[in-house]
Amino acid sequence: MDEHVWRHTKSGDKYVTVIVDLTGVRDGTGPSRLLDMVSGRSKAVFKTWLAERDTQWEDGIEVVAMDGFTGFKTAAAEELENAVEVLDPFQIVKLASEALDTTRQRVQCEQHGRRGRKQDPLYKCRRTLTMGLSLATEKQKKRIAQLFTNKAYEQVELTWSVSQRMVDAYRQPKAEVGR
Repeated sequence: MDEHVWRHTKSGDKYVTVIVDLTGVRDGTGPSRLLDMVSGRSKAVFKTWLAERDTQWEDGIEVVAMDGFTGFKTAAAEELENAVEVLDPFQIVKLASEALDTTRQRVQCEQHGRRGRKQDPLYKCRRTLTMGLSLATEKQKKRIAQLFTNKAYEQVELTWSVSQRMVDAYRQPKAEVGR
């Protein structure tokens, strides 16, 4: 099961909690399946939705994958005693990417005393750094390798390598290899 929040209005203040069954994806038997879309984004909204399910359904839930909103985690913990709450893989990769970007910006500022500009090596590589290395062209791979010959960028390289391992783990066709 997965919860995502969609904000698709002009004012941006309406939220929808999307509840998806990921069993088919996990088992490799098919795609995910939309279970419901509930107006609102809160612990109460998700907890109410869970409370409306029967005990047999609840007992069949093993894992609840969600974004980092603590209300979802709390509702799942209170309503689904036997389930494990985990962060959605997308959220984990997003956090890794944000950490990489923050590190890159900090190092840029420390080195030059300002934000990145188009001629700065760290700024030039910003998009390439956040993509999976397996998707990079030879030119992009060379640019990254060249970037990391500069010892001043060691912290960026370390954060980048951790981020790459996380992305690679989720791309593994066999879950046990990714673990």
